[in-house]
Amino acid sequence: MFRALALAAALAGTTALPALAETIRVGMSGGYFPFTFVRQDKLQGFEVDLMNAVAERTGDEVEFVTMSFSGLIGALASGRIDTIANQITITPEREATFTFSQPYVYDGAQIVVKRGNEAGITGPEDLKGRTVAVNLGSNFEQLLRALPYADEIDIRTYESNIEQDTALGRVDAFVMDRVSSAQVIAKSPLPLALAGKPFSEIRNALPFRDDAEGHALRDKVDAALTEMKADGTLKAISEKWLDADVTGAD
Repeated sequence: MFRALALAAALAGTTALPALAETIRVGMSGGYFPFTFVRQDKLQGFEVDLMNAVAERTGDEVEFVTMSFSGLIGALASGRIDTIANQITITPEREATFTFSQPYVYDGAQIVVKRGNEAGITGPEDLKGRTVAVNLGSNFEQLLRALPYADEIDIRTYESNIEQDTALGRVDAFVMDRVSSAQVIAKSPLPLALAGKPFSEIRNALPFRDDAEGHALRDKVDAALTEMKADGTLKAISEKWLDADVTGAD
């Protein structure tokens, strides 16, 4: 009798204990200003603050794993990381493989050119006959190839130097998300300019593997994102790094 009571008490004490902290391995490139970049040997940016704030709410630890952007999706699929915080756009192809958190950035594709060349480009239709660069592994290549006149655009993929080669005239333009483009131009000494208005709405979110463990982690992170939208944390992070609220928190 006493043994049974002691066992019951022990079990009750065990269930009352808080869940052990987990380590969330977050993949990012570390080269996509202002979302994830290295300055003075410190990894920082919108995504870093975002994931640290998520971990504060979930009680977990964050381990940031940096690699080339083109390798992030494969690292997630193979289980080397648990999610990607690098402005990952929700696309039908990615949704067929991964499960996503709620969007935390609402943006649009933006054309950027060498300063002085923006007058002749008012939209993606003006990319016909031009050489256009996109980041390797990003969804912008797919976005351009989906245009009805894609065969008239010379699309080139870059791991780096996309802004430099545009400023030097080696390519006619590059396409990136609107928020990053504006920040790059504001901070860069290179002569760059926005061309035309943003096109094709982009929703950025955190992807997870489409299995029981991935769904559980997504749900936990999603609950934290909901709290961060409600209490103003997400908006504050956006305004700190982007000088605007693009989170859809309101």
